[in-house]
Amino acid sequence: MTVLGAYRGLVRDDLHYLNSAGRPDPSEVFHRANLPRVGLDDVPAAATGVMCSVALFLHDGDTVSNLTFISGATAGATLTAQIAALYSPSGALLVQSADKTSEAWAADTAKTFAMASPYRATKSGIYYAALAVAASTVPTLVGSVGAKPFLTGEGNLAQTSGSGIGATAPATIATPAFKRAVPLVIAT
Repeated sequence: MTVLGAYRGLVRDDLHYLNSAGRPDPSEVFHRANLPRVGLDDVPAAATGVMCSVALFLHDGDTVSNLTFISGATAGATLTAQIAALYSPSGALLVQSADKTSEAWAADTAKTFAMASPYRATKSGIYYAALAVAASTVPTLVGSVGAKPFLTGEGNLAQTSGSGIGATAPATIATPAFKRAVPLVIAT
């Protein structure tokens, strides 16, 4: 018997199917995603002016310059503010994008938000990628459904916070509320 019990192969080779979020050759383009690219569907975003933040694992040294969200079947209408931001594991604002104001967001379209400056992670852990859209119709997003945390120390996979958010991300994720719909985010 080995330290892996009866299994004698390479664990990384056996468990590769668990991370379908990765590109076939990860050396091609740096990216991190919070969800695999399979089993995704159309999920509701947060209400207008409310921030939705999702847990995103970053490794020490990862540099995030952009956050990309993908709209689902519903396009945005009468958009007045659109921002993305990256928050620390404790929920403090690290960096945010410029406001995309009334820029159109069609259905089934990826929208990339460039951060004001690249952020280099100083330790491995769960960070939060956030999106806030103010509009008469907030676009739905490509994502999945997550369960509410029940184990000690578990955090939300997605959460909402704030209200009336426009061009400036809040300094902290204050009073987060569990959100069942988990939008896909890709950090590059």
